[in-house]
Amino acid sequence: MTFSIVGRCAETGQLGIAISSSSIAVGARCPWLRSRVGAVATQNVTLPSLGPQILDFLEDGQQTPTSALDLALESDTWSPYRQVLAIDNEGQTASFTGKEALGLHHAVAGEQCVAGGNMLAGIEVIEQMVQAFENAHGMLADRLLAAMHAAIAAGGEAGPVHSAALKVVGDVVWPIADLRVDWAEEAPIGQLDALWQAYKPQMQDYLTRALNPTAAPSYGVPGDE
Repeated sequence: MTFSIVGRCAETGQLGIAISSSSIAVGARCPWLRSRVGAVATQNVTLPSLGPQILDFLEDGQQTPTSALDLALESDTWSPYRQVLAIDNEGQTASFTGKEALGLHHAVAGEQCVAGGNMLAGIEVIEQMVQAFENAHGMLADRLLAAMHAAIAAGGEAGPVHSAALKVVGDVVWPIADLRVDWAEEAPIGQLDALWQAYKPQMQDYLTRALNPTAAPSYGVPGDE
């Protein structure tokens, strides 16, 4: 039904999530990130409020990802149906998969990352995601997408995937990348990668526009000189 990877860049401190699902608009419900705090993927039978709850616990500075995840799940009557992945601003990770998780499920922690999924074609899907992230180069988004491509190459979900999302936070409070394919009959991860390749060269320009409009480049549209 869903597989994802939550990761951190040790060089920049950026936090990010890449995720794909057989369900529509996975990016609307499952990835939750907060700059310089952490990132959480809530999946399987998704309870979106778990994401903000866990981030709140991490932000107060008193909790690890494991304890923050435990605290949030304590208040969820239906926690056996959840699968949750989390990372904090230091790269510490945690994961939870309830006993009612769908199909074949698995979660693996790696260096500055944690990946997990359910309704998988095989547990090697998640193992390959972690290896691909750890071995990939480039920006955090590039490494997250490398993990997603590795998942598909290893078999992906037991059935077809239809949506995918990529979200990254950096120094500012808003996401520096927030890209989604809400529905595709085939290859949503490939379409998401194409979106990233188009957005990547412009990402810094949009940050400059927000922080110092006088230094921003012109895009050549009417009124933009």
